Amino acid sequence: MIALARKYRPKRFSDVAVQSHVSATLKGAIARGRVAHGYLLCGPRGVGKTTLARVLAMALNCEHRGEDGEPCGVCVSCERIWSGASSLDVVEIDAASNRGVDDARDLRERAMYAPSGDERYKVYIVDEAHMLTREAWNALLKILEEPPPRVVFVFATTEPQKIAQSAAPVLSRLQRFDFKRIGPAEIKGRLTTVLANERLAAEPQALSMIARAADGSMRDALSLADQVLAMGDGRVTAERVREALGLVPEDEFLALLDVILERRAGEVFTFVGRLADAGIDYALFLSGLADILRAQLAVLLGGELPDLPDSVRHALEERRTRWSATDLLRMLSAIGELEPRFRKSGQQQLLIETLLVRFALLDRTVEIEDLLRGLSGEGNESSAAKGRPSNAGDAQRPPRRDSAPRVTNADVQPASDRPVNDERPVVSRPAAMADVARAVDPPPRQSLGPTPEPLDLARVAGRWDALVAQVRSDGKRVLASALEHALPVAATAAGDLTIELDEPNEFLSRAVESGKSDIAATLRQWFPDTRTVRLRHDPERAAVAPTRVTSEMVRADRLNALRRRDPILGAAIDALDLDVIE
Repeated sequence: MIALARKYRPKRFSDVAVQSHVSATLKGAIARGRVAHGYLLCGPRGVGKTTLARVLAMALNCEHRGEDGEPCGVCVSCERIWSGASSLDVVEIDAASNRGVDDARDLRERAMYAPSGDERYKVYIVDEAHMLTREAWNALLKILEEPPPRVVFVFATTEPQKIAQSAAPVLSRLQRFDFKRIGPAEIKGRLTTVLANERLAAEPQALSMIARAADGSMRDALSLADQVLAMGDGRVTAERVREALGLVPEDEFLALLDVILERRAGEVFTFVGRLADAGIDYALFLSGLADILRAQLAVLLGGELPDLPDSVRHALEERRTRWSATDLLRMLSAIGELEPRFRKSGQQQLLIETLLVRFALLDRTVEIEDLLRGLSGEGNESSAAKGRPSNAGDAQRPPRRDSAPRVTNADVQPASDRPVNDERPVVSRPAAMADVARAVDPPPRQSLGPTPEPLDLARVAGRWDALVAQVRSDGKRVLASALEHALPVAATAAGDLTIELDEPNEFLSRAVESGKSDIAATLRQWFPDTRTVRLRHDPERAAVAPTRVTSEMVRADRLNALRRRDPILGAAIDALDLDVIE
């Protein structure tokens, strides 16, 4: 029995689904006698590149070609070309196994021979053309510039960027056509027609599932339909599609959404274990999870829904008021960031579990940008006032007051309890975040003229870059370079400032020690009560200098960089003992 993908391969330009922009151009070129000597067909797998190349070869050598350029599809020449049988005038080459310069030279020599008839064309179809080496392309370059009469080259590839990198001059000698991905609706319609011709029954939901699993490839869709048919009595049902393709039922995804919404992080491991026992493909699960989250986001925003069963649509409508668009976008973004690493990982179950736990703990994390807005007083209005649904655990911030409450260790989530495997810098959101926002007074930005201020550690940190720039403009470049590797660590009401180098360095220490009076004089432009500047030395750090870069050193450097960039964030790091999570 012939596979459906081969049996129903199109024989005419008009039968090729979706790619009308290519088929119409090629058909018109044949009808008008304006056939080019070389074509480059680019696009995803299974969208019709090789099929259109064969139809082009059929049309050029058809014995009963129509005036519109369509091949008849039934003559001897058309039948041989369509079936892939040997033909004197049409040669198909797999560049994956014939990619060297010797193969290219052989092709060039064969192309010099005339076709078998005066009205016929020699057509060379080179599949997987991106696999050809640079030397092979160079060997073909001359014949592509000045081809023999009635010879046509057709190159098909899924990765045209590789050809651009290794053989850019070739692209200007070829007419390029980019093929589109085939949408689920077109795939479902084609499957319906094929199965009707085969007199086989199929459930619409089952065809929709196959169309989504095909991921834009018509050939893959027909192959998957063959796979499902091989398991049963000729009927294509949703249950058999799930069993054949290893898909997760929609009910499982809906149950997972409830686990995330209700913050039941502990149940994630039971859920993933059930998937493992069922032998589910984790890559397909991750793709299905992204689809259901995208559908939920579409429901929330009033967008157009994908082709889903009515029961799933109704369930997503019921949950729309329990989600925020921000949370859904963060989850979809996390899936997108994880996917490249996920496919190469040997611990896919662990990555799935940690990802789902993060989703279930979204109410306990906040991005650094949100923290900065809150600390600078920009986030005092409630989330409801911004038109965003509030999550469980979010509290409205009360108005700022002058008295600063005391923050204890019980209010701060320890670093060991934070979620892991997070690609973005994320910090914990403790219950005392609103109080810290009131406790930290944001320093004013530097204005055109110096404004006297009391000596304060946060304010000095805010002026540190200006201090370095001023010292450098005064001609003290060595001192300025030393200050770039230092930070203020303490300030007293009496006007004494203590600074410390990022790491022990004898040369930089001498530069700071000799320039302490200059540093104090520069600081008095903004802080008139500055009296002395002192460099703090840590004997333990000086005695045991690190011999290699460790993860702790990298983390400390990143925290120091955050302190330099924004004194408000630096104050929050010190007050809450925050840490950067990779």
